Amino acid sequence: MLLFIGNTEAKADAKGRIFIPASYRKQLAGIGGGTLVMRKDPDRNCLILYPQEVWNAKLNDLKSHLNEWDADDQILLMQFVSEAEVLEIDTQGRVLIPRKYLNTSGIEGDALFVGGIDRFALWSPQEFEKAKFAPQEFASRLAQKFKDPKE
Repeated sequence: MLLFIGNTEAKADAKGRIFIPASYRKQLAGIGGGTLVMRKDPDRNCLILYPQEVWNAKLNDLKSHLNEWDADDQILLMQFVSEAEVLEIDTQGRVLIPRKYLNTSGIEGDALFVGGIDRFALWSPQEFEKAKFAPQEFASRLAQKFKDPKE
C-alpha cells in the first residue's frame, strides 16, 4: 500500500527540475514507478502527482461515471486529461515540471512536497500556508470527520 505522508522542502532548478523526496522514490520504486502523472489541482494553487497506477484507477473511476454520448461529460473528461502531463523520473530522482505549471502554482525555486496517502502534491510553501486551516478549525473539522455517525 502506498503511504505518501509528511512534507519535504525542495528546490526547482532553473530548468524546472525537482528532486522527488527519497521516501517517496522508495515507495514508487516498490511499485515499479518511474512515471508520474501530474495535473493542476482544480481548486488550489498546487500540482498533484499521481503514480501511474493510481492515475489509471482515477481515470477509470471518472470514465465509469460519464456517459460517452453526453457532450458535457466528454468536455469534462477532455478538460481533465488535457490538463495532465506524464512525468518521467530521471536517473537522479528528479522530475521536470513544465514552466507553465510552476508559474500557475506560484513555485519560484522553493517548493514543498506534501503527502496525500496514494498521491502527493507540490506546493509553493507560501501557498500551502495560505491554504491550511487555522489550528482550531483544523481540530474542529477533524473531530467532525471522526465523529461516530451513531452519536
